[in-house]
Amino acid sequence: MKDLYDLLKKENYKKIKFKVTKTHHLLIKATINGVKGDFILDTGASNSCVGFESIQLFKLTANHSKTKAAGAGAVGMFTQISKTNQLKLGNWKDNDFNLVIFDLSHVNSALEQHKVKPVQGIIGADVLIGGKAVIDYEGRFLYLI
Repeated sequence: MKDLYDLLKKENYKKIKFKVTKTHHLLIKATINGVKGDFILDTGASNSCVGFESIQLFKLTANHSKTKAAGAGAVGMFTQISKTNQLKLGNWKDNDFNLVIFDLSHVNSALEQHKVKPVQGIIGADVLIGGKAVIDYEGRFLYLI
């Protein structure tokens, strides 16, 4: 896939490595407001999010949200929103990034049942669409512009 990387590099894409867990989730390192964490890269998640327990860790300002979250077997979950954060994935960054905050315990419980480390959040389609993502599943790289 070197040809893919060469082509995308010419278009100023940033190359970000991810891992595949034994549960077949894509695991990516992200930095929010200067703090590193583990995140699931989820093409089916509409928004990037973190769990309530990570508000202080990532230095977030949580505000009320009327939106209810759904996913992975849970619906109608209470959410909050945190605006104007810095998100970094490798050398790619967004300095005006909004995050949804909700209960990730169901996600982490499922991971822990398979002896996979818990995650602090999910990187969703908001990043993938906004960054014009290309995912190289074989090489295990995410490319964002």
